[in-house]
Amino acid sequence: MTLAPSLRVRDDDCRCALAVRPPYDWGHLERFFADHASPGVEVVTPGRYARSFLIDGRRGTLSVTPGMDALSVRIRCRDSDAVRDAVLARVRAMFDLDIDPAAIADGLGRDPLTAALVARRPGLRMPGAFDGFELAVRAILGQQVSVAAATRLAGRLVAAFGTPLAPEEYGDEPGPTHLFPTPEQLLDAEISLVLNMPRARGRAIQGLAAAMLATPDLFAPGGDLDGTVARLEALPGIGGWTAHYVAMRAMAQPDAFPAGDVGLMRALDTGAGRPSRAALLVRAASWRPWRAYAAIHLWAEDAVRRTP
Repeated sequence: MTLAPSLRVRDDDCRCALAVRPPYDWGHLERFFADHASPGVEVVTPGRYARSFLIDGRRGTLSVTPGMDALSVRIRCRDSDAVRDAVLARVRAMFDLDIDPAAIADGLGRDPLTAALVARRPGLRMPGAFDGFELAVRAILGQQVSVAAATRLAGRLVAAFGTPLAPEEYGDEPGPTHLFPTPEQLLDAEISLVLNMPRARGRAIQGLAAAMLATPDLFAPGGDLDGTVARLEALPGIGGWTAHYVAMRAMAQPDAFPAGDVGLMRALDTGAGRPSRAALLVRAASWRPWRAYAAIHLWAEDAVRRTP
């Protein structure tokens, strides 16, 4: 992977290119991010992803657009040089630029089902997270509700507790108007009252904020999967599904697998009924250590089946 030289446009604006290893399915990532975008913070339009960010006290916006063999990244920030490397590292992780698709194809090729799915969508990548805390909050908001309902809750959370951007901070980037709420802003917030959702879920977000303040590297990638999941499950309101979902998307755990997910079970229903959670785990044993990528393929298959 190589990083193209930065093209300076203005003192607060830089543009870079991140090389892509083919095959690369931008379309799937675009659809996934569009479905899960937090209103006010993220905006996804055809051929473009944009968002706000706060890194090391510096606020700004970024946009990502696809090219033939690279992603073009524009960073708009008052001191873009100071945050450039950090922003690009997060973009690399979010758009899964460092994985080897051939290794995934080999690993999932042992099962005829997943081999066929990979052959059908060879460039599928993991939709990662720009910020682990933000992704974990979204996962909690999404517990026991639809993706659309979770998105509406996220928009209300951002509007109530996020920090508005000044017009000069987002400039001509259409869409991002707020920063996602920080752990400090959510620690004592009346989340359940404002969002009109179960108190337990509000307390879970507050507990997550407290854990993040106590352990700033809570969502750092790396480490073994069991330890990662156990650490997340120790937080209030975080069960197995949420822990594995956060691990796969925010912590680069390629073998994380939210086994109780209904979408995975639907995708494996070939007419004889959905498998049980236990049966799903047995089937998934042959997908290790790439179960997270098997899950992405199964979710994509389920989405296609449910689309009229």
